[in-house]
Order: sequence, then structure tokens, then C-alpha cells
Amino acid sequence: MQRIRLRYTKRGRLRFTSHRDFQRAFERALRRAEVPMAYSAGFTPHPKVSYANAAPTGTGSEAEYLEIALTDARDPEKLRILLDESLPTGLDIVDAVEARISGLADRLTASVWELRLDGVDPADAARAVAAFNAADAVEVQRMTKNGVRTFDARAAVVELDRVDGAETPSPEADRPTDQPCAILRLVVRHVTPAVRPDDVLSGLRAVADLAPPVPAAVTRLAQGLFDEETGTVTDPLAPDREAAAALTTAAPTAAAKASEPVGPA
Repeated sequence: MQRIRLRYTKRGRLRFTSHRDFQRAFERALRRAEVPMAYSAGFTPHPKVSYANAAPTGTGSEAEYLEIALTDARDPEKLRILLDESLPTGLDIVDAVEARISGLADRLTASVWELRLDGVDPADAARAVAAFNAADAVEVQRMTKNGVRTFDARAAVVELDRVDGAETPSPEADRPTDQPCAILRLVVRHVTPAVRPDDVLSGLRAVADLAPPVPAAVTRLAQGLFDEETGTVTDPLAPDREAAAALTTAAPTAAAKASEPVGPA
């Protein structure tokens, strides 16, 4: 059995697709591309697809991940192209590697988000960000299936900054283009309970009364292992690529050794 890990996107208006919508679209793409999928056992077999930390409905993303299990080996890049052609534009398969090291979910410990606040003056956003960063704790509330839950939205935030050049008009057709705009960059650890971008927006409202006149356009830019030394979020597929490269390098060396004569000439 071969395992392939894929990175996919949710762009444009397809950011409003739910995780269940994507699952249905992806399983149709698997059938169209004639991928030799492995299936689960039991009365209702289903394709072996593992999804990792999907973004909330309504948010865009450049860094969603999943893993599929195949019964026959396939070239990851050729498989990526076939699947990408079988999905609608906006749901794009942008990277594929063969799984070489276990624990993909363990490498998804942080996310980088962009929060576009149309109708918000950049100076007001900068003051709100400063107040949020200066706070020891920022309590927010979220409705859950067990009722309203209160938790600290500040502790999980590694970085929150206003991005320069935020006055650029939004490329989205459904966003205003004649108003000021502030763009924030957020780096947040994946903790329990999960702190989402809308929780941080609630925190900005709580500490600085920052309330965008229209819903924020939120996009996940990256997702991966958080490097404490550099403060960056690393590519979660890099260990698989490195392991594959090491195996490729080792193969010619092993073949050369095998061809060497044994004993005296």
C-alpha cells in the first residue's frame, strides 16, 4: 500500500464550501482520475482518506492537507495533476509527496493567517493590535454544542501584526473597493480549545472596540510545525521530501558497492 500526502487550497468563493462539501468533491475527483484507492473493511467500505485540521467554513486557505492510501504505486506529481484537473477551480491540489515518515498530523502545530478588515483604518487596526499584544489574557466566548464557552484567546497567539501595504483594494468581487482596509498577519498555535481567527477578532473587539463594518476575509497562508527558535511555521511535507531524497541518494551508492569485486582478483 502506498500513501500520498496532498496539499490543497480553498480560494475565491469556494472558501464557503464546508469540509463535507470538499469531501464529496474530492471523492468524485478520485473516481474521475481512476485512482487505485484502498478501501476500509466492513458493510460500508469507503476510500481511505485522512483529513488533517480543516479550515472553518467561510475561510480561504492555501495550506490544507490530507493523506490517501493506494493499492498500487503512482507517481505523486502525475497523481496531483490528474486530481487537480478533476476538481473545480478554487479547490486546487498544489503539492503531493509520498509519505515516508509517519505523523503528518503531529507536524501541524501552528497556522499563519491573513485577516483582511475592509472598512477599517490601518491606524485603528494598529492600535487594536498593540492593545491585544500588551494584554496578559483576552477572554472571549464561543458557542459550542455544550453551550457558551469562555477561554483565553491571547495565550495561543504567537504573533499578531498589521501588514504594510494594506490599502490595496480587495481582489474579491464581493469585497468593497472604495473603503480603507487593514490587513493583519496572525500566527497561532494549535491548542485545545482551538483558537480561531474569529476568536482573535472577538478579542480585538473586547480590548480595543475594533469592529469591522463587514465580515473579515480570512485566509490560511501556511500550516505546519512551529519552530520555537525562528518563530516560523515550517513546511509539514518537507520531512517526506528529505527522506525520499536521502533514499534516492543512497540507492546508487548501494548499487556501486554491490558491483565491487569480492576477494582477490
